[in-house]
Amino acid sequence: MTKQQRYQFVIDYFEEHAPEAETELLYDNPYQLLIAVILSAQCTDKRVNLTTPALFRKYPNARALSKADVDDVFDLIRSISYPNNKAKHLVGTGIMLEEAFGGEVPLTVEELVKLPGVGRKTANVITSVIDHQPNMAVDTHVFRVSARIGLTTNAKTPLQAEMQLIRNFPKELIHKAHHWLILHGRYVCLARSPKCTECGLKPVCKYYQTVVSKK
Repeated sequence: MTKQQRYQFVIDYFEEHAPEAETELLYDNPYQLLIAVILSAQCTDKRVNLTTPALFRKYPNARALSKADVDDVFDLIRSISYPNNKAKHLVGTGIMLEEAFGGEVPLTVEELVKLPGVGRKTANVITSVIDHQPNMAVDTHVFRVSARIGLTTNAKTPLQAEMQLIRNFPKELIHKAHHWLILHGRYVCLARSPKCTECGLKPVCKYYQTVVSKK
């Protein structure tokens, strides 16, 4: 099987079984999504969704957040992983959004990564979700799943995986493929105990063919 055939099988499978794949973070506008994604680093979306309503009520926009006290923000996000650093990042992001971007969330990766707490992965999420730009955010799920299936080959870093994925997925599907791979990794292709028996990608999955089926 060629890599192109493997990609096409994966695309066909998810187009049938997850045609409306999207982020599980709850948000109403780009500002809320940006804050939620910053908070989601090394934390579950479920926990973030439990935390953000109170945060958004008190700080509904970048201007309000820019004037926030870090300790007050910390109190609202204390159940999130790394709340000290994230509280500082959120206030810093609010300030920079106000001072550099007129209170609006920029929609280029180059501008987004200037914000405190925003790396390439977060910037790719924002631009792909809000603007459907062909950017692929590679988190631990995407990195693991794409390697196991065989969509990436010998990718040692998230950036290497990202480059391979955007080269092989059709441009118009990249923003959706990001969610396909994340959700598959979250619910089926688990890190320690992948649910291979119920996975519809078995026919093209290198991990299944070389490891699981040999047991």
